Amino acid sequence: MSDDTKQTQEVKAKRTAKNSVFLDLFQDKKNLLKLYKTLHPEDIDATEDTLDIVTIDNVLTDNLYNDLGIMAGNNRLLLLLEAQSSWTVNILIRILLYLAQSYHEYFERTSQSLYKSTKVKMPKPELYIIYTGNKGKKPDIISLSQEFFDGADIDIEVRAKVIYESDTEDIINQYIIFCKVFDEQRKLYGMTEQTVKETIRICKDRNILREYLISREVEVVTIMMSLFDDEQIMRTYLKDAANTAAYEADRATAERMIKKGKMTLEDIADCVPTLSFEELKKIEAEVMQLA
Repeated sequence: MSDDTKQTQEVKAKRTAKNSVFLDLFQDKKNLLKLYKTLHPEDIDATEDTLDIVTIDNVLTDNLYNDLGIMAGNNRLLLLLEAQSSWTVNILIRILLYLAQSYHEYFERTSQSLYKSTKVKMPKPELYIIYTGNKGKKPDIISLSQEFFDGADIDIEVRAKVIYESDTEDIINQYIIFCKVFDEQRKLYGMTEQTVKETIRICKDRNILREYLISREVEVVTIMMSLFDDEQIMRTYLKDAANTAAYEADRATAERMIKKGKMTLEDIADCVPTLSFEELKKIEAEVMQLA
C-alpha cells in the first residue's frame, strides 16, 4: 500500500455534520413513514404529512447519541433512542428526560397551560430503543423500576421496548445491519475512510439501505468521519482525565512516604511511576519547608 493511499484512508473529515446516520436517514419523510409503518402496520391512514419529527434543545441530549422523536397526528408521540453496541440501561434516564422535555415543548407549541383547571390534551407516548449490538439474553422490554429499584412500586415508571436485529427487511432492521457491517469493517480497517466506504459498498451490494446510500453517499461519509472525530476527542479526554487522576494519586503517595522519612527518593520513585525523580525532589523540598 502506497503512502498516498494510506494517507487518503486516514484523512479525517472536519466536524461539519451535526446529524448521525440514524437521524439523517429519517429526515427523509419517505423513510420516516417506513419507520412508522414498521411499528404500526395497522395504521393504514398514516401518510408523510401526518408525521413530524420532534426536535428538542441539546440541553438534555448529546450529539454523540441518536434520539428521535416523532409526532403521529396529534395523539401519538414516539420516542426512538439508539443504544449502540455497548449496552447500558442508563438510556432509560435519557428517555425520561427526553419525554419530559418533549411534553413541555408540546404544551407550549399547542398553547396549553398546566396552571388552568382545564385538563390538557397530550399524545400517548411510545418508547423504543433500537439496539445495534447482539441481543444475547437481553430483555425485550426494560423498565426504570426493574433496572434501578429492584422492581419496587415507584411513583414514576418508564418502560421501553427494545428492538434487535431480526429476519425482516424493514428499514429499522436494515439500519441495525448497517451498523453491524460498520462495526465489522472498523475491526478490519480501524477509524479510517476505508472503513466507511467499505461499509457503504457492502450494504449497497446486500440491498441494505441501498436507495438512501446511493442518494446520500457523500453525506454519509462525512457524517461517519465526523463520528470518528467525536470518538477520538472523547478518548483523548478520558485518557487525560485518567492520567491526571493517576498523577494526583502518586503525588499524594509520595508526600506521605516523604513525611514518614523511612524511604529514600530512589525507593519512592519505584512506587510512583508517574513522577520523575526531579519531581520527587521538588515535592521533598515542599514537604520539608512545611515541616
